[in-house]
Amino acid sequence: MPIVEAIGLKRTFSGLQAVNGIDFAIASGECYGFLGPNGAGKTTTVRMIQGMIPHSGGKLHVLGRDIGKYAGVVKERIGIVSQDDNLDRDLTVIQNLVTYARYFNIPRHDAIARARELLAFLQLEEKTNVKIPALSGGMQRRLAIARALINQPRLLILDEPTTGLDPQARLLIWQRLSSLKKDGLTIILTTHYMEEAERLTDRIAIMDHGTILMEGVPAELIKNEIGKDVIEVTAETGDMEKIVYLLNQLETHHEQHGETVYVYPENASDILSRIMDQSHNKILHRHATLEDLFLRLAGRSLRE
Repeated sequence: MPIVEAIGLKRTFSGLQAVNGIDFAIASGECYGFLGPNGAGKTTTVRMIQGMIPHSGGKLHVLGRDIGKYAGVVKERIGIVSQDDNLDRDLTVIQNLVTYARYFNIPRHDAIARARELLAFLQLEEKTNVKIPALSGGMQRRLAIARALINQPRLLILDEPTTGLDPQARLLIWQRLSSLKKDGLTIILTTHYMEEAERLTDRIAIMDHGTILMEGVPAELIKNEIGKDVIEVTAETGDMEKIVYLLNQLETHHEQHGETVYVYPENASDILSRIMDQSHNKILHRHATLEDLFLRLAGRSLRE
């Protein structure tokens, strides 16, 4: 039985279809990622899984139960790390964990023991008796993850868990989440960091306008939809026209955005040499990434 299963899932806000009849299933022990631009519907989807907002149509089962009927029961077995900073700033690090444990009726002795284990796991032991304002942003996010694990959940939901963190803090969180996944914890992740999704997720759903555009294993999606290589050529108008004309003649798939053309070649070395014969502009040859796939599906234009 899937840990989460949605069939025709919908959510409407004042006539706006935020989530429009999507289907997905998340297996036990899987890390499943929801990706998409702002307003795609991914956060709304996650909030329905959490039982924070009701769905407007379709079916949604979490941990084998109808979330609409058993939200309270399901919430007891879910850990949530939201985008918002909602730690209690008047309490110390360990007090935040022990106090939160009371919502799950965890005996105080057990709560303290679990809290100390989690602080060690997330490298926060030295901050045990420090209040929240004295913590860095990375430490606060690690504490939020520790708090989400205090009830020993079967499902951990992470909504943009590393936004705004420096690379070192992000790397530590990635390592800890990978460890949790190896131990069999099911994880749902929303993120704008494509590298984060590539590192952590087993499967992804790329969303836009309330629908799932594509779902699958990241590496397989990249290979099937983009290929192995990408060539980026940045050039002025005159040279760009020559390059685009060449690519059209060679029937090589490409996309032009401003002063850059993105080339998705089947034979990278041959196409690269042909381009270099035509241009002395900036040329970058690299492996295709999840970001290439995401931008092809969602577009490169900025959304507010």
